[in-house]
Amino acid sequence: MFKNDLRILLVEDHPFQLIATQILLNNQGYFLLTPALNALEAMTAMERSLEPYDLLLCDQCLPDLMGFELIERACLKGFIRQAILLSGLDPLQLQELEAQALQRGLPLLGCLSKPLHGPDLSRLLKKLPAGH
Repeated sequence: MFKNDLRILLVEDHPFQLIATQILLNNQGYFLLTPALNALEAMTAMERSLEPYDLLLCDQCLPDLMGFELIERACLKGFIRQAILLSGLDPLQLQELEAQALQRGLPLLGCLSKPLHGPDLSRLLKKLPAGH
């Protein structure tokens, strides 16, 4: 899959963080981004989409739903292919979330600590399967 074909749904409740993450993705060649400030906006975007998003990049602490739960709901409805969870939680808690995702069969590429660093994001994005 070419970077410019990758459809990313970006869910972050802090507008500054949302813009910063969009810029970070743009700088890495990803431009098909759909921003959402909460889980409701994200679910609405997914329901309106004609095909699943290639990636759900989601904050864990959203005002209306935990990011992990949003990933699970989106996966069960076939709205996403892969997900990355962003969080300010400590590394041990992030490992626990990754283990839960594995147990539940969720397509979680991994968890990244906030503030987000470009090289960490690139490392996970390289795990995305080629093709649609």
